[in-house]
Amino acid sequence: MQGVVVLGATGSIGDSTLDVIARHPDKYRVVALSAHSNAEKLLALCLQFFPQQAVLVEEGKSQWLRAELKAAGSQTELLTGAKALEDIAAHPDARQVMAAIVGAAGLLPTLAAVRAGKRVLLANKEALVMSGELFMDEVARHGAELLPIDSEHNAIFQSLPFACQQGDHYRHHGVSQILLTGSGGPFRTRDLASFGAITPAQAVAHPNWSMGQKISVDSATMMNKGLEFIEARWLFDCAVDDIQVVLHPQSIIHSMVRYSDGSVLAQMGNPDMRTPIAHAMAYPERIDAGVEPLDFFSLGQFSFDQPDPARYPCLYLAINACRLGQGATTVLNAANEVAVDAFLKGRLPFTGIAGLVEQSLDTLAHKTARDLRSILELDQEARHYAERLLPC
Repeated sequence: MQGVVVLGATGSIGDSTLDVIARHPDKYRVVALSAHSNAEKLLALCLQFFPQQAVLVEEGKSQWLRAELKAAGSQTELLTGAKALEDIAAHPDARQVMAAIVGAAGLLPTLAAVRAGKRVLLANKEALVMSGELFMDEVARHGAELLPIDSEHNAIFQSLPFACQQGDHYRHHGVSQILLTGSGGPFRTRDLASFGAITPAQAVAHPNWSMGQKISVDSATMMNKGLEFIEARWLFDCAVDDIQVVLHPQSIIHSMVRYSDGSVLAQMGNPDMRTPIAHAMAYPERIDAGVEPLDFFSLGQFSFDQPDPARYPCLYLAINACRLGQGATTVLNAANEVAVDAFLKGRLPFTGIAGLVEQSLDTLAHKTARDLRSILELDQEARHYAERLLPC
């Protein structure tokens, strides 16, 4: 039985991870859980899964949660603050760590899991966007195992030869291109002239996937695909020109790998995150994920298209940042987090997200970020700069 830590347990990836764990009580047990501020849900999860430790990052409700745990007779130790995330990520009883904290906040705890030599189930793409070279060097240095959870990267992983899954470079095994698919989000066919009127409620209503607000907005702008492009570059040691983004609105083909003999291998499945989660948790074996198999007779037709730069400027900003290097991708991520938060709070129009990110890149993309300290300093500098660009 393997111990599992779930960072970001109260989010959608956390829900799916715990669902898979609950289906296999003979294989997995929860060692620790974390939540940012949802004390009520964290309490319910503690009483269901009996973790040794739980972390509530925001301390406001910690006294209430600690009292509720005690009243219920729970033996779970409650920790608070961001530093505690790093502690549970390196928990000695954990074999696997689900890294599902959204945004830059997930970088340090995910690195802590890597440095503890864990099997890291990576759902936090920002860790690689901010610190790809450093992060992959740490994986190698500490003998950690890194398995992708994003459906696209998990699909690429599954479509690669086994030798590539074990670390060989794809070029040595006849792979010529990575085809990264994306649905195009909820505004794929919307009149461009109306983009200025898009509301947060419309932007978070993804047609195929159930996700948190930030990721849903990123999917609407296709910044999410841009971040995934950068993530793929580091996960699979890709040249930028070896990755191509393909619009596939049905979200059934999750990504593909093109081979030099003309073959294309694709991973397909219903849009349910339990599939990549179960694959990574059990790898190289297969376990039941609770996901319905595809019914090919009801699927209808598949369609594919090239993303339009006018409709998805954020995607192309991310690809260009990937070409420029680590400093540029750190700035991109920080500015985007500020812009999306401002949009969700009504401080910035939907069309202003790309503009704010582009202005930040124009000013700061030339800066270098080679070690963790300089990465975190540049992240903060970019956030402060982006905040100053927001309308009053």
